Amino acid sequence: MAVHGNTTDSGIKTWREESGALEIALTPGSTALAEEVRTGLVKTPKRLSSRFFYDAEGSRIFQEIMHTPEYYLTRSEYEILENHKAELLQLFVADQRPFDLVELGAGDGLKTKILLGFFSEQQVDFAYAPVDISSDALDGLVADIQRQWPDLRLKPRHDDYFNSLHQLSAESDARRIVLFLGSNIGNFTPEEALDFYRQLYDQLLPGDLVLTGFDLQKHPAVIHAAYNDRQGLTRAFNLNLLRRINRELDANFDLASFDHYEVYNPETGEARSYLVSQKSQTVEIRALETTVPFQYGEIIHTEISRKFTRSQIEQLATRTGFSVSGWFTDCKGYFADVVFVRN
Repeated sequence: MAVHGNTTDSGIKTWREESGALEIALTPGSTALAEEVRTGLVKTPKRLSSRFFYDAEGSRIFQEIMHTPEYYLTRSEYEILENHKAELLQLFVADQRPFDLVELGAGDGLKTKILLGFFSEQQVDFAYAPVDISSDALDGLVADIQRQWPDLRLKPRHDDYFNSLHQLSAESDARRIVLFLGSNIGNFTPEEALDFYRQLYDQLLPGDLVLTGFDLQKHPAVIHAAYNDRQGLTRAFNLNLLRRINRELDANFDLASFDHYEVYNPETGEARSYLVSQKSQTVEIRALETTVPFQYGEIIHTEISRKFTRSQIEQLATRTGFSVSGWFTDCKGYFADVVFVRN
């Protein structure tokens, strides 16, 4: 589960409706969901992307999850940014140039506001460029920042990650500091993570920085509990994906006939979330004019959340053209915010 803001789009894949693939009138968001459902539920095993968790209800549930005792990720990263904001600033202004603070998947900017407030107090010459595919989230964030820091220069982008970086580089020669917080990188496969940083490398100049949040490997019981809270909020969050499909694609998923299941494998560092069919059943998805059969116990894979070791993070930097220039953890060593510099 990614933890930053109201949306978790990876920024790698661009989801477009193929010509003639859908005959019905759908909103842009529902069109992407329709394509995901159409292709994902015929795979073996069935799968749906976690990027579709975050409709209004999913975002509301996730806000509750972040406050559960078991879900350490948000608190850990908040602690890091609060305790190390001065050290981060020293890295960001090391070359004495103005910088653009570009946040990929900005969401509600909860943790980033720690940095914005501190940098503003220090009268740093910078602009904040939040990037998000959710126009509602982006508009809300911009309005909130304008209320709190009316003099802060803003460059919001309602676009995908790499288009936004390309546009910003064409507009300004300021140093770019890219934020990718909340362990969103954990939702990528190893191959996708390599591809992501290689694309970042191509969009940045020598000396530009990337600050990424990584959830670190730790006692398996701690990780398992984070995705199986006693209140059942994570279960509700996962099942809400089916509710969204019912609403937007006129489907008839019976939520009582599916359950949430999560497993963490300490050998691979992967926490995987599933929806499990509790009986043999057939679901009708009327907007796609199709039916989907489920066997008893059949799964829908909805999310992967990878946990990292320090050596894996350092190898990721080296293999994609970066070097590690800063490493910051919370007091328990659960989470790391790591600064990569573009060589």
